[in-house]
Amino acid sequence: MLYEIALKFYYRVYPLCCTIVKLQLNFSRFFNDANDDLQNFDAGKQVFNDIKNNEKIAFAFFILAKTMKLLILVALLGLASAAVYQHGLTKIESKRTKMIKAGTWPAYRKYKDFLRLAKSPLNLKSVAQNVNDYEDVEYIGNITIGTPDQTFLVILDTGSANLWVPDTSCGNGSSSNCPDYCSDADFCVLCDPSCCSFKKSALIKTATKASACANKRKFDSTKSSTYVKNGQSWSIQYGTGSANGFLGQDTVRFGDAGGDQLVVPTTVFGQATSIATFFAQDPIDGILGLAFQSLAVDNVPPPLVNAIKQGLLDKPLFTVYLQEKGNIDNVRGGVFTYGGLDSTHCSSSVDYVPLTSATYFQFRMDSIGIGSYSSKQGWDVISDTGTSFIGGPQEITDALANAVGAQYDDQYGTYFIDCNANIGQTKITIGGKQYAIDAKQVLIDAGNGQCEFAFFPFNSGGFGPSWILGDPWIRQYCNVYGLGQKNIGFAKTL
Repeated sequence: MLYEIALKFYYRVYPLCCTIVKLQLNFSRFFNDANDDLQNFDAGKQVFNDIKNNEKIAFAFFILAKTMKLLILVALLGLASAAVYQHGLTKIESKRTKMIKAGTWPAYRKYKDFLRLAKSPLNLKSVAQNVNDYEDVEYIGNITIGTPDQTFLVILDTGSANLWVPDTSCGNGSSSNCPDYCSDADFCVLCDPSCCSFKKSALIKTATKASACANKRKFDSTKSSTYVKNGQSWSIQYGTGSANGFLGQDTVRFGDAGGDQLVVPTTVFGQATSIATFFAQDPIDGILGLAFQSLAVDNVPPPLVNAIKQGLLDKPLFTVYLQEKGNIDNVRGGVFTYGGLDSTHCSSSVDYVPLTSATYFQFRMDSIGIGSYSSKQGWDVISDTGTSFIGGPQEITDALANAVGAQYDDQYGTYFIDCNANIGQTKITIGGKQYAIDAKQVLIDAGNGQCEFAFFPFNSGGFGPSWILGDPWIRQYCNVYGLGQKNIGFAKTL
């Protein structure tokens, strides 16, 4: 509104001011010409005579003209620097769902358990966040780094706070993040396929150590004119491995190259020299953390927090809309809107609640129930775009599953139910308001007429949130993440 008023005033007053100033500075010539042209307009002559006799008036108009020009310039710069940007997502079928359908998930779970036991305590490093293995991720998007753009496919994760992508050195020599036993052909069956390859013959049996980085896009700092070396080391520990490397600084852009990108200069990010083996079979190159800086490893400012500090967004918040696509893979699956609300996909009526911790987007959930079962214990929960299911205390997830007739399978580590089951809605209460999650959001096709009931047992150990509200929740309701106000809002999807 202020901008519109200033603009109208500028276009109407500024030309008049300039005309008067010109009359003052070139008065004799200008007045004689004007006097000839306006000899029949006494009022016009009077204006000129007044200006001729009072140079202070002309000087005042001159200052006003310059001031208005400056104000309009500031307004235009403000509009150019603060804006709203949208970041398209791609919906994929998670690695876990693919492996369940293929019947290979039980073997993979055993492999993961083996890796957990095989990890040496000397190699562990405490970090400021708990990070999932991302095997169930379903929504991914492109970013670019450097000048010119280098494109990477990343998980947009509200459950973590660091950006990292593989460096060109990732997987070279001893930096490969594969267990040493993978170099023995007898133990390759225990390793990720990317970590070992071997040839067998009657006379020879050899194995070579490969890298989880082998098929990833890698950042080449030598090809970027805006890159600034940092060199500080970093490490993030995952359930079955880690990502390690060094820090660098460059321009990060949210969205596809050539599109309407959110451009964030001077962003510090991780250049991974080794990554956990479970990333090898995932399509993603890296992770884009969107949580608070207090959660970030080494207290590195997350890219979106950096954008807010630079005044690049209209508002210090972002909105997530995830589209329900069923069993379709590799299609457009939603939008992240940075700096404002998503009026295209989300209702304008948003219910906000305060965060209980500005690390994750953590808040209170009053109750949860389905069918005849309900629990009203009250818990701290987080909204997490990097988790495709809803996780909670096992005694409650078991009770929810029992209420709809789902059975837990120890071998697969998930709840199964007939896809045709009539389970009704899941009811969640937050801030005294009840929200309903439709059945289609929590029934995930696992093949052969069986569906996964999209809940999983989650033990926080008394530390951090007790529940994780993942994609089924965010598909049902747009989530508005308030980095500035430290709150979170929910709106119906349109």
